[in-house]
Amino acid sequence: MGRGYIVDDTVESYLSKLCEQRGCPVSGLLIGQSSAQRDFIIMATQTPQREESTAASRICLDKEWVTEHARQVSRMLPGGLSVLGVFIIDDGDAKDTLMTLQQLVFAVENLISSEYLWAPTDDDITDRITLHINPKTRKTVCRTLDIKDQKSLAKPADWKYQSGVCSSWCTVSCCLNVDMLVPLPDNRTSSVSLIEHLKEGLKLWAHQIETGDCLISGQKLPADNELTAGQKRNVAQTFTAQLLVTPDERLTNEMQSCGGSMSVRGAIHSTAYIHNNKPKAKLAEKLLKRDVLSTVATRVQMLLEELLISEEESRGSGKKETEQLCLPCRVYCPVKVSRPVKVCDYRFSDEGLSEVTDRLKEMLDIDVAEEDLDTTQETPAEFREGDVAAEPAVETVDELKPKRNNFVGIVMATAVALLASAASMLYLSDV
Repeated sequence: MGRGYIVDDTVESYLSKLCEQRGCPVSGLLIGQSSAQRDFIIMATQTPQREESTAASRICLDKEWVTEHARQVSRMLPGGLSVLGVFIIDDGDAKDTLMTLQQLVFAVENLISSEYLWAPTDDDITDRITLHINPKTRKTVCRTLDIKDQKSLAKPADWKYQSGVCSSWCTVSCCLNVDMLVPLPDNRTSSVSLIEHLKEGLKLWAHQIETGDCLISGQKLPADNELTAGQKRNVAQTFTAQLLVTPDERLTNEMQSCGGSMSVRGAIHSTAYIHNNKPKAKLAEKLLKRDVLSTVATRVQMLLEELLISEEESRGSGKKETEQLCLPCRVYCPVKVSRPVKVCDYRFSDEGLSEVTDRLKEMLDIDVAEEDLDTTQETPAEFREGDVAAEPAVETVDELKPKRNNFVGIVMATAVALLASAASMLYLSDV
């Protein structure tokens, strides 16, 4: 018997509807949570079609398109949820399709993990799933691959449907005050080098989060303590957490030459969902901290992508030495109204809720009304007098004048990227 997968029955209904579609093969992602004993699949979403594609001529299994979809979806998943595998609905031979699925699984994992600010740990589950469904016979072939080994062989897996898989999962949430200064390189001749440099700067801040203490319901629980001990079984529990962060001396004492800096500050709301199979406190802490890292990195990355696009459209225009920039707010969307689990999206200040619902439909194939979105956890940042003036002066040199492909928003000096103001904020600042 291979690894077991407990799959929500809504996934069965979703895949059955896709089987009824005619035309090219349908590919998509399987979303859920891994545990030591078994994995849980709570969602599936098909790969959206390219705008220029047609039913007759589109490339049905475009690896680049599938992996980019997976990257976007991964950004929309709170702590505890991740892309666990890939499915294909096709009437071809399962053995012939297996090679394609294997290539997709490794490509998806490589792209998603490239955005992580954390290193994998020994207790991380490295099995990923491939699912092939014949739309005519409805025969399902489920196999797993070890993503640590590019040469790993596919192993059979057990795929079982069940109702209400995540209905009693635990929710752990916190609000955290973020205040960090990320140095920018002297030479920013390409957008890629800037993004990589910012990522390295964020990793220093990430180290503070990973090494900080986590209090759950006001207590520092032993790592192996069962999170739901003493609580009612099969009832969704909600816990409030606090992160105690100690400043990293490398961020405050180290002097280095740089061409500018980005200050990221404000408050964020973070959430993690944990399965109800005797979850441990250390798992809740790990998933919550990873969500903190992921949500901040995602927003910074999104802002850079927007500004790099704007640069191409307005190349040559002058820019102030100091820029105030608002990072997008987090908006939550219920996977199903009766469940505690939610996915999320990020909304810039100039976007409406209709754009959020459009993205949820395109990326996750979720139909949701605007009134069902949860916008209460974070509120848009507001600029205040002195936000930029309080920043330390940054010396500029002639060599740092804007060049082709330079990041215009932070060309020569300081950028202040403001996060959201969290509602009902419960955080402990640096101690």
